[in-house]
Amino acid sequence: MVFSSLEFIFRFLPLFLIIYYIVPKKFQNAVLLTGSLCFYAWGDLKNLVFLLISVFINFIAVKRMKRENCNSKPWLITALLFNIGMLFFFKYINFAIDNINVILAGINGKQIAELTWGLPLGISFYTFQAISYVIDFYRKDIEDDPDLFHFATYLIMFPKLVSGPITSYKEIGNQLKNRNCSVTKFEKGLKLFVIGLGLKVILANRLGILWNNIQTIGFESISTPLAWLGSIGYSLQLYLDFQGYSLMAIGAGQMLGFHLPDNFRHPYMSKSMTEFWRRWHITLGLWFRNYVYIPLGGNRKGKKRLVFKLLIVWLLTGLWHGASWNYVLWGLVLFVLILFEKLYFKKILDRSVIIARIYMLLAIPLTWILFAIHSLKDVLIYYGRMFGIVQGINVNNGDFIKYFSQYKWLLFTGIFLCFPYGKRLFKKLENNILCTIFLLLVFWYSVYLLSNGLNNPFLYFQF
Repeated sequence: MVFSSLEFIFRFLPLFLIIYYIVPKKFQNAVLLTGSLCFYAWGDLKNLVFLLISVFINFIAVKRMKRENCNSKPWLITALLFNIGMLFFFKYINFAIDNINVILAGINGKQIAELTWGLPLGISFYTFQAISYVIDFYRKDIEDDPDLFHFATYLIMFPKLVSGPITSYKEIGNQLKNRNCSVTKFEKGLKLFVIGLGLKVILANRLGILWNNIQTIGFESISTPLAWLGSIGYSLQLYLDFQGYSLMAIGAGQMLGFHLPDNFRHPYMSKSMTEFWRRWHITLGLWFRNYVYIPLGGNRKGKKRLVFKLLIVWLLTGLWHGASWNYVLWGLVLFVLILFEKLYFKKILDRSVIIARIYMLLAIPLTWILFAIHSLKDVLIYYGRMFGIVQGINVNNGDFIKYFSQYKWLLFTGIFLCFPYGKRLFKKLENNILCTIFLLLVFWYSVYLLSNGLNNPFLYFQF
């Protein structure tokens, strides 16, 4: 089940909220856990057992760490091996098999059959949160005694279960014990949810049609202007899609009395890739900083160590997003850009707005194309068409005018929302009746589009 579905909006969420609010406060966590299990089972029943296994294995490991105290490292290693092993098995095993088959094809022609089990919904997100829990407990950053009910509720709570934000137990644990639900919080949460719904359904989904059209035409047959338009359209679609989901998650959490962290801070306003990845998917970046970069030494130990740490972080970031070589290459390209910024020209970018803007206007769409297209051959063709160095096949030179005229208002609106002006305007008019009317129009227009079967999956669900 996705937040931007009629089933969630008109069936699950109203029924859940009614039960959640009418039960005594001491039973709200039980309702949250039960509802979250139903939410997951509704969308991915066959893999619910693996989610529950993850809960029990990680809890047992932490319980044993508490009991062993000074000899807790074996249980930390056991938990990490389980979490990483489960993520590898479901997400990367077929990627490994494909590459082994390439080698075998050149040796004896034999092939290993791929596994047909699908990727459990949200496994990348809930596994990272489980890892953060056991590491924080091992470091004694969590002082509470292990509690299976609280841990299960933290890991499974539906607003953040399948696509984040990625939160640590330290951020949620106290809220599980003591939080306040109020009409004001509910209203603010509902408004955030509707804004996220509009970003997703009205803008991101429809911009996605532009990218689908370009794929249907074939990368060899698009003009250079359309290639650039497609890269800009995909960049906006990806941002509006994931930002829309994050706002819906934060809004749903707020309706339940929780404060979930922001995941985006106007990343397309960044003046460097280093800054960009402090503003984009913030909770993922913090996870890698806290559980990979800092344990490897942080900003200490010289340039060679810096190269090694950044390489590890960005290889893992690329692989986290998908089991495909384009994601690995995407991570390596970001590693190179960020490394060169840190070593050589970050200060120049910080001082010169014009140079920084030109640099990022090129870097953002070019790196997202590598992210969007799985075939490295097709990536090269697309880049070739962007710069006119690959010969086109049956190119319609008027294709740019056609598609720009169809999508210009979506593109302009998406670009406007990349700046903080829309957020400032909302904050200013949040309690105005005009804002309420506008949000009602956004909600019902989104429902109308959903009822007409507009393509709706979240892009980040595949990760």
